[in-house]
Amino acid sequence: MTLVRYNPWKEIDILEHHFNSLLDDFLPREWKDFTRFSEVPAAEISETDDAVYLKLEISGMEAKDLDIEATEDTITISGERKSESKTEEKGFTKSEFYYGKFHRVIPLPVSIQNNNVTAEYKDGILNLTLPKAHGKRQKIVKINL
Repeated sequence: MTLVRYNPWKEIDILEHHFNSLLDDFLPREWKDFTRFSEVPAAEISETDDAVYLKLEISGMEAKDLDIEATEDTITISGERKSESKTEEKGFTKSEFYYGKFHRVIPLPVSIQNNNVTAEYKDGILNLTLPKAHGKRQKIVKINL
């Protein structure tokens, strides 16, 4: 006779699998991608000796709809992409565009001179140049035990 170790979580795993497959069958495809509810612009950050460069993809918006705030260690970008109201007498329109407000706080790898930040918005790309605060660099101190 072989002894098999009882796993009390196996039944819960099976129940979770059945529940997930049930939801997959009944939920619309758009609801399965829960990341759409927190849509934020994609970002790319690079650093040189003198500055940090931040690039954000914010298409379909005008510069006046963006709000950018800079502290010494974070950048906050917020805005709202407004939907265009279309009325059609016949037919059906399906949109996968995200409309609504967004808010993103990006922590920076170094302290910056937040009063010297420059921004350029062209073709749906927001480019920020963030000059480093050289006088406020953190020093690394070795601690002896």
